[in-house]
Amino acid sequence: MLLEFIRGNTAPAPVPFVPEITLYQAEEPIALWEKTEESGGEQPPPFWAFAWAGGQALARHVLDDPGLVAGRSVLDLATGSGLVAVAAAKAGARPVTANDVDPYSLAAAEANAAANGVEVRTVEADLLDTDDPYGVVLAGDVFYSREMAARVLPFLRRAAGRGSLVLIGDPGRAYLPSEGLVRRASYDVPVPVSLESVPVRHTTVWQLLTAGA
Repeated sequence: MLLEFIRGNTAPAPVPFVPEITLYQAEEPIALWEKTEESGGEQPPPFWAFAWAGGQALARHVLDDPGLVAGRSVLDLATGSGLVAVAAAKAGARPVTANDVDPYSLAAAEANAAANGVEVRTVEADLLDTDDPYGVVLAGDVFYSREMAARVLPFLRRAAGRGSLVLIGDPGRAYLPSEGLVRRASYDVPVPVSLESVPVRHTTVWQLLTAGA
């Protein structure tokens, strides 16, 4: 049922800034967004149907520098479409875990992994109060609200404190932390105007440092 909904409302297409990867994407973003709202709140917003700027930047960075993840365990936190997880798998990460609380997101991640011929395991859970170790933690566009930032940042700081490489892709969202970040790369990323109000978002990949580093 989930896969049928995804395939019935999206179409496979190359990601604008990462054309090596094909994703099931909404051709009419606003129409799909409205469709999920009309369902009476049964479904969360379809974040999985779009290639968001932070995820595109992270995917590009990982594919351009595969040594960051190759042979290491990777967590793609709040995976959405699974774009970043797919990029990590293509870059040689093993195993790759795509995590989200939305079952539609994880179905999309599975479909997108299959479309790109890579293996990604999915975990439907809120991991933000856990401390499972990963070699690399990737987080694209997670600082979009005050509430989300307040929960995500401690999780990411704990991961960095345990020695994980923590990389964040962010196009200047309002709640990105102002301290403890080192810029690794910046890109001008194409985005849907209907969602972002602009055709391009200047997006940065940051490395999160441990507290006091």
